[in-house]
Amino acid sequence: MDAVNYSNFRQQLKKYMKNVNDNNEPLIVTSKNSEDDVVVLSKSDYDSMMETMAVLSNKYLMDKINSGDEQFAADKGKEHKLFEVNNENTVD
Repeated sequence: MDAVNYSNFRQQLKKYMKNVNDNNEPLIVTSKNSEDDVVVLSKSDYDSMMETMAVLSNKYLMDKINSGDEQFAADKGKEHKLFEVNNENTVD
């Protein structure tokens, strides 16, 4: 993860924002006081991180995921046909 000081970040904001979005690489923006440092990341990376945290904090979902992992490890998985959704949002 790259780092840039606040002054350079401010002067080249557009460039840094484009780089963060294009490369999906967070950027640390530093200041004189390290307690004021921030991390800049793309909205899609932020959304993904928030969704992951929501799933990890949901006991019901994590129990389902862990149960599935245990079944798979014990070779007790079942094959299911995938559903396809058509343009009218109905299942074929």
